[in-house]
Amino acid sequence: MSAATPDGPVDFHANSQRASAWPRRPKQGPVRVIGPEELPGWIVYEDERLLVVSKPGDVVCHPSKAGPWSSLVGAAREYTRLPVMHLVFRLDRETSGIVVLTKDARMASRLQTAMQERKVGKVYQAILTGELADPVTVDQPLGDDTGSPVFVKSAVVEGGQGAVTHFTPVATGGGFTLARVVTETGRKHQIRAHAQWLGHPLVGDKIYGPDARLYLEFIDSGWTEALASKLLLPRQALHCAEIDLRPAGLEQVFGAPLPEDMRAFGAAHGIAE
Repeated sequence: MSAATPDGPVDFHANSQRASAWPRRPKQGPVRVIGPEELPGWIVYEDERLLVVSKPGDVVCHPSKAGPWSSLVGAAREYTRLPVMHLVFRLDRETSGIVVLTKDARMASRLQTAMQERKVGKVYQAILTGELADPVTVDQPLGDDTGSPVFVKSAVVEGGQGAVTHFTPVATGGGFTLARVVTETGRKHQIRAHAQWLGHPLVGDKIYGPDARLYLEFIDSGWTEALASKLLLPRQALHCAEIDLRPAGLEQVFGAPLPEDMRAFGAAHGIAE
């Protein structure tokens, strides 16, 4: 934001403590357009009120300016031919796994309330750098990382919002860990930020991995051999494997197996489910 003064334009962000990439809301990299024939193959469950899909790790959930087929919500609207689809459980663009959408506002409100009351079970799978020997719980508050060049980055900070994440190793090998991850809270980038604080960042994480500037490099230049040599995977190795709606009063438990890219990485490094 800027304004003209007798001395010329002033950038009001210049004195902010918050470091950020320029522009302040950077693009997210190349746009992934969903083919109309793809979405039916992602559907895990559908009835008159719910649409549950297993999202690939390169698809944006929220609508974008690139048209309806550039986001999961937009594609779901096209698929169902409904004017509105309600996104109840979202995932970051580069996180794969179970996403729940509803076809009516009442069910959306019911599930969103259940989420706020922690009455929905979620289980993630992640591939961490380093070999985690034992289960560990990270109980550390999260807030804005004001020293990061990436505006959206979170970090463990004093006075932040309470956040609790449980990491349980499932298999280790080759300097990596396949972990089962369960959260007690739902903070922004919680698993990724806690994994970094733990010293075991997710494989492929452009923001919370070896250097947050790799994310800026990616949005400027796309995926390159130089990024591949540092990140090892084109996206963060995080997958929402299960959503349990029984605590919310429904009967369903939805699951999605580990996706091919994470399975292949595990096999190449001697770790498996």
